[in-house]
Amino acid sequence: MLGFFFTTLATALSLLVVDLVVPGVNIANFPAAMVAALVVGLINSSVRPVLLALSLPLNFLTLGLFSFVVNGLCFWLASVLVPGFAVRGLIAFLLGPVILSFVSTLLNRYFAEKNPSLGLKTDAKTEA
Repeated sequence: MLGFFFTTLATALSLLVVDLVVPGVNIANFPAAMVAALVVGLINSSVRPVLLALSLPLNFLTLGLFSFVVNGLCFWLASVLVPGFAVRGLIAFLLGPVILSFVSTLLNRYFAEKNPSLGLKTDAKTEA
């Protein structure tokens, strides 16, 4: 449960970084970022796999580049569902999820390294 909280917190902080870096992404306050983090997680675990499966032929034709559009759609859908979170413009649509993923990964690794008992997953290899 604590691991889930830290993952949500890392995503919310990442959304605030995206708000600062990407023009067109606006987050009103921290509570809106926390709700948006939960909604982004729910959409990425439920809607995104369906969209990726349906867009498989397009992904194949574009050599995987259509995945950026699917990620943008999921990011935009979260902004539609959460008051205080807005995504406007093509740059925000395409670049927002990329920056979100990058910063969220870094923060999750940080939390996992500082407290391994949380059970957060990292891709870092363990030393023997």
